Amino acid sequence: MSDFDAIDALLAAVGPQAELPPPDARRELRERARLSKAQVARTLGVSPSTVGGWENGRDPADEIRTKYAYLLDGLAAKFPSEPEREAEPEEAVEPEEAVEPEEAVEPEEPAGPDGSPPSPVSGEYEAGDDVESLTAPEPCVLCGSPARHRVAGFAQHLDPADCRPDIAASADADTSTRSTGTGTQPTDPPSEPQGPKSPPPRPQPSRGPAKRAFQEQSGPGDLIGRTVRAALAEHQGDVDAALAALLKRAIPDAMRLLDETRKGARYDIVAHPWIPDILRKQTSKGADRIWEARPKWTRHELPPGRHEVTALDINGAYLSALKTHLPLGQLEHTTGFDHDRRRAGVHLITPPEWEHGAVLPNPIGNRDEPGPLWVTEPTLRLLLRLSGPKHTLCAPPEIHESYTSGATENLLEKFRVALKDARDTAIAEDDEVTLEYVKAMYSKFVSTMGESNYNREIYRPDWMHIIRSQAFANLWMKALKAHDEGLTVVRAMGTDELHVIGDWHRVFPEGRGVTEVKMKDTYTAGSDETGHTGDIDDMAGEDE
Repeated sequence: MSDFDAIDALLAAVGPQAELPPPDARRELRERARLSKAQVARTLGVSPSTVGGWENGRDPADEIRTKYAYLLDGLAAKFPSEPEREAEPEEAVEPEEAVEPEEAVEPEEPAGPDGSPPSPVSGEYEAGDDVESLTAPEPCVLCGSPARHRVAGFAQHLDPADCRPDIAASADADTSTRSTGTGTQPTDPPSEPQGPKSPPPRPQPSRGPAKRAFQEQSGPGDLIGRTVRAALAEHQGDVDAALAALLKRAIPDAMRLLDETRKGARYDIVAHPWIPDILRKQTSKGADRIWEARPKWTRHELPPGRHEVTALDINGAYLSALKTHLPLGQLEHTTGFDHDRRRAGVHLITPPEWEHGAVLPNPIGNRDEPGPLWVTEPTLRLLLRLSGPKHTLCAPPEIHESYTSGATENLLEKFRVALKDARDTAIAEDDEVTLEYVKAMYSKFVSTMGESNYNREIYRPDWMHIIRSQAFANLWMKALKAHDEGLTVVRAMGTDELHVIGDWHRVFPEGRGVTEVKMKDTYTAGSDETGHTGDIDDMAGEDE
């Protein structure tokens, strides 16, 4: 069955077609047909939060726009607007759509970090957001009216009063959002009341100021603890059985934790966007065209003499890499040499020559064939950083074309912090069950967000490549730090293996925390004559 056949099947019960109606009519058409957001989302191949965004003023693009217009035209033909129908009470939302109303927004919203007015989306800027003044107005993503500022790559009104009244009111009602398994779901505005429009006030919680993360034990971090305790109780304290059960459910549990940590977040997670062909597998068992720059480097010559080499293990490499610049929405194609730091994605570049291979690995990894290649945002930013005035280690890369979207470095930050806090607590309490469970959650979350049958709630191969590449870039920067501090870098492998000669304790703190490293192995290498390192592969373990 084709996509349009699926839409016809959905319309069969409600009828046949017009043009994209205004945002305030889209929700009305859907509710007249007694269709939930989830039903529409499943048919169109998007997330329910995306449908909510369309009903709050955002427009789909390309083929999805055509499909959505086709659906709305069919609903409009079946359910024409009637004056007497408008006087009837609204249909109740289906149980799967019903949600608890979010906490009311305080009358006075806090200003952003730079003292600028708050955003109409959430009332505050996330750390790292950039506000850009526009020389020419662009359509606001909330109301479509001309806006003179861009926040994190999206044109917006900084003052809610500047938005169109109907959209501004909707944005204010949707300041808090809730997550679904596929991303954040904007809270539905309450049905039209018979009396005054203002909802009854909710009791204010006794905890501290609103929107501060993880202030109470019932927050996202404790969700992990409760799950572990329940598994141990279910298996009568059998640690092995409980851990086996937890590892099997690590993927859905990670998505549930993501849901919890995205409540009240500023941005919706677009879980199933259009993806360019370069991010799709070229064969059923093959790979796509993105180069992740995985390090696999061994130094060929050491200083004369025998040396003690320490193999260091970088803790929580993928966990730390969750803090990276991720594209928020659908990737858009551009050409040219300029790099916009407010956006992120994948880029076709010609990498610069690397002349330091004797002492440091190439930042793009081991690549034999010359010429352009597609790299991710972390790899491009690493090359630009190394070509800058602080390091001047190479020439700037040549950018040919890009697929990018407006981005933020903090999209998964609360998710990362919840996992990190649970990991730290497990280490402090010598809780290996929770430690292995948390590791499975973040590692499987990253590995299954591409073309995977194990996680159908999110399909972001661009994020998967970006997070992996960020882990590789983090390892490369540790190698550079070791080199700059006088250590001899012997090997860099994967995301978490760095071999050095010298007193590494004065460079890296030792421990099990994500900002620390631990000693994995020690061995001797080199010779009195040449210092050749051919025995390293025999004496040190391969990359895990």
